[in-house]
Amino acid sequence: MTEHKPLPSSSEDSGIRSGTMPFIRVQIALFLGGFSTFSLVYCVQPLLPLFSHDYGISPAQASVMLSTTTGTMSVMLIVASVLSDRFGRRGIMLFSLIAAALLMVACAVVDHFQTLFVLRTLQGVALAGLPAVAMAYLAEEIEFSALGYAMGFYISGNALGGMSGRFITAWVAEHSSWQMALAVIGVLALLMAIGCWKLLPPSRRFHPRPLQLAVMWEGVRAHFRDVRLPWLFLVGFLLMGSFVSVYNYLAFRLALSPFSLSTGQIGSVFLLYIIGMFSSTWVGRLADRFGLSRVLWVVVTLMLGGVLLTLVETLWVVIVGVAILTFGFFSGHAVASSWVGRRAKTARGLASALYLWAYYFGSSIIGTLSGTLWGFGGWHAIVACLTTCLALCLVVAVYLRRVEQG
Repeated sequence: MTEHKPLPSSSEDSGIRSGTMPFIRVQIALFLGGFSTFSLVYCVQPLLPLFSHDYGISPAQASVMLSTTTGTMSVMLIVASVLSDRFGRRGIMLFSLIAAALLMVACAVVDHFQTLFVLRTLQGVALAGLPAVAMAYLAEEIEFSALGYAMGFYISGNALGGMSGRFITAWVAEHSSWQMALAVIGVLALLMAIGCWKLLPPSRRFHPRPLQLAVMWEGVRAHFRDVRLPWLFLVGFLLMGSFVSVYNYLAFRLALSPFSLSTGQIGSVFLLYIIGMFSSTWVGRLADRFGLSRVLWVVVTLMLGGVLLTLVETLWVVIVGVAILTFGFFSGHAVASSWVGRRAKTARGLASALYLWAYYFGSSIIGTLSGTLWGFGGWHAIVACLTTCLALCLVVAVYLRRVEQG
C-alpha cells in the first residue's frame, strides 16, 4: 500500500506553496531529518586522530570509519530510490532515520575496530534512505518557484547536523571518551527522527512506478542521455570529494606544529559549518532569481580559493580559507541538487539517487585518495589533489553555463 493520496483539487497541481503551514511542516521535518542524517555520518570526523592513536593505525586507515559509511550509502542510494519510487517517500525516510540512530547507539558500546567498522558499514545502508528520497520528495511536493529555497533549507539542516555532530563528539570525547561521544549523537539523532516523523506530511503528488529492473535501467539510461544531468552528477562527485577531504585531514594538520590544537579546539573549527546553513538557503534564492548556471561557477571558484588559502601557516588565514570553502560547497550543492530536481522529468527519485551516488562516491574515493597522499607530501599534497579536482569542477560549471545559454 502506497502513501500517496489523490489530489482533492486542481489548486494543488502546482505543489505546496511557500509560506503555507504544510510548507513550513515540510521544511522543519526535512531540516530535522537532514540534521539527524549528517550528524550521524560525520560525527566520527574529529575522532579520526583518536581512532588512529587507540588502534595504532594510519590516518588513511582511520578514515575508513567515514569512507565505509559514505561508500555504502552511495551504493544503497540507488536501491532506496527505486524502493521509494514503488512504495513511497515518507516511510523510507523515517525507517532510515530510526535505524541509523539505533546503530549509532550500538557503535558506542563496542571496543573492537572490526566490529565498529561493520556497524558503520550497516549504518551507511540505513542512512541512504533519507538523502536518496528527500530531494525527490521536495521536487514533487513543493511548487516550482520555491524549490531552490526549499532545497537550500533542507541542505542547511544537513550543514547544522554535520557541524553539530563533529563539534559535539570532539568536545565530549575530550572530556569523556569517544564511546560516550557516539552515544550522545545516537540519542540526539533519535530525537530528531521522532520530530521528523511527527511533522512530515504524507506525499500528495507521488505516483508509484513498477518495481522492475528494466524500468530502472531505462530510467538510468534516460538520465545519462540528458545533456546536463551527467555533468551535474560529476559536479556532486568533485564538490563532495574535495570538501570532505579538507575536513577529514584538517584535524591531523591542526594537531601538528605550528598549530598544536587539542581535540576540543579542533572541534570548534567545525562550527564553520554554520556558514553552510545560511549560504545554501541564500544562494538557493539567488539561483531561483538569477539562474542556476549563473551561480554555480561562482561558488566553485570560491571553493578553489578557499582551499588555496589553507596552505598558509597562519591559523586565522587557514580558518578563513575553510570558511570560504564551506560557503562555496554548501552553495554549490544546493544549486546542483535543485538543478537535478528541476531537470529530471521522470523517475525523479532515481535522478536524485544518481546525483547523491556520485556525491558520496566522491567522498569515499577522493577522501581516501587524498589521505594516502598525506604520507607523501602532507597537507601540500592534499591541496594539490583538491585543486585539480576543483579546477575540473570549474570547467564543468562553465560548460553547463554555455549549454544553458545555447
